[in-house]
Amino acid sequence: MSDVQLDRVDEAALSLAGPGDYIALLKPRVMSLVVFTALTGLVLAPGGIHPVIGLAALICIAVGAGASGALNMWYDADIDRVMRRTSGRPIPAGRVTEGEALAFGLTLAAFSVGVLSVLVNPVAGGLLAFTIFFYVVIYTMWLKRWTPQNIVIGGAAGAFPPVVAWASVTGGVSLESIVLFLIIFMWTPPHFWALALFKSDDYARAGVPMLPVVSGLAETRRQILIYSVLLAPIGVLPAVLGFASLAYGVAAGMLGLVFVGMAVRVFRMSDADTAMVPAKRLFAFSIFYLFMLFAMLLVERLAMLAGLAW
Repeated sequence: MSDVQLDRVDEAALSLAGPGDYIALLKPRVMSLVVFTALTGLVLAPGGIHPVIGLAALICIAVGAGASGALNMWYDADIDRVMRRTSGRPIPAGRVTEGEALAFGLTLAAFSVGVLSVLVNPVAGGLLAFTIFFYVVIYTMWLKRWTPQNIVIGGAAGAFPPVVAWASVTGGVSLESIVLFLIIFMWTPPHFWALALFKSDDYARAGVPMLPVVSGLAETRRQILIYSVLLAPIGVLPAVLGFASLAYGVAAGMLGLVFVGMAVRVFRMSDADTAMVPAKRLFAFSIFYLFMLFAMLLVERLAMLAGLAW
């Protein structure tokens, strides 16, 4: 038996994966955000969609996001082994082999894109395929390891799900779906850079060129403030463009001001502040902020469909 064959036998023998490990490969926290934003895009899109087809679209988008997560973990196994935050993932922990994760991710990717293209429409299927490609190839394989702007450009992958869902209903892309994309796209840098501020040692150890590692804490805090200021008015755009109510606009504006205020506190932090409480608070609030914007859009639309007045 050749060395290559022996390696394959050893790899198979070491696989101790259980169902929970394969679920972990899907990055369920990320998947839940993808499903929620996609559901909002699906409900907001004009024209409506049959509930069964809509459910199929959501499942395909969720599975596509899970495929992206599995392929990301496959490629980033070397980084995950070094970082404390990710060392317990199935591959670095030795419960799932890299080959299994690759096969799992590719199978889910092919399934999600194929089913969405056939059962819903080819435009949605094509957008989902591009989303998976962008996250795995453009972000994971290229941007993440080569530029501190990885999160800025790579954030597009996380912003596509509502666009895919919108296309599932309408067969195309519109200004409204682009606004949903922009909200998530502009939200991503301050959200992840806040995390990177108090995890910079972890990224440095793994050799990932996150902004705090390459440009320092002060520049990262400045960029967080800049993107937060840009995000706040974008969050109000649904009301300005008429596909959300004035009540949404007021609430989104207030949330945006809070976001900017917290970013100002991060900006004023000292490099000597090892606790980094303002950064941790901004990171937590950013999740709440995005959830609230999409929840308000979703509830308003469902109320309108149900014939309730606002």
